[in-house]
Amino acid sequence: MEQSIDSEGLRLAAHLARPAAVGARPPPGLVLCHGFPTGPGGAATSAQTYPALADRLTTETGWTVLTFNFRGTGTSEGNFSLGGWLTDLGAAVDRLVAEGVSGVWLAGSSTGGALAICVAAADARVRGVASLAAPATFDVWAAHPRRFLEHARQMGVIHDRTFPENLDGWAAELSDIRAVDVVGRVPPRPLLLVHGTDDDAVPPQDARTLATATGGRADLRLVPGAGHRLRHDPRAVAYLLGWMERRAAP
Repeated sequence: MEQSIDSEGLRLAAHLARPAAVGARPPPGLVLCHGFPTGPGGAATSAQTYPALADRLTTETGWTVLTFNFRGTGTSEGNFSLGGWLTDLGAAVDRLVAEGVSGVWLAGSSTGGALAICVAAADARVRGVASLAAPATFDVWAAHPRRFLEHARQMGVIHDRTFPENLDGWAAELSDIRAVDVVGRVPPRPLLLVHGTDDDAVPPQDARTLATATGGRADLRLVPGAGHRLRHDPRAVAYLLGWMERRAAP
């Protein structure tokens, strides 16, 4: 079902998958997050396959699953900033809580996975996180903020030539938002870290770094031969499905 989410006055395109049958107890809820666009279609085609994945997760687990486009991607309004995307995810959590689910979990790919960790660390309503190919930091972007700003424009996630008004503030978010600094606050809530051993966009060492920062309290799964786009790898999706099914078990 097509929906929208309000985030700081911006309309974010969203898709809500509800289970066909609901028992006496409300189903669990999952917010499913995409990453920064990398494909040839850029921002315009970002997360196009996520509604289908949300529908599949709902069909196979009985969960309510909400997926959405971060600001600046798809048909969502606004321009990309890392802090803005963090706010968008918080708004999605609010939206799913309003659905009356029995609990909220987060799952995200790449940038979305890192932000899911950051939101969970700060929001006790989040009961667990599954990340796919999440970076431990955004230091690669932060090292050359002007170059990354131009890349963001080329990918279409920034539409307005006057954005950002404050480049220093926009760039500071790339340095300040670091999953590795806060991931230790997620456990004892369940934390799944899935990463491909052949990921050439985010090195698999990032997953190991995140796991180490939890003191060994994360479930680390390295997928042999897998690249960065784990959403399309059936082994990674199977890990996610199994993680969800264990959360729903009595």
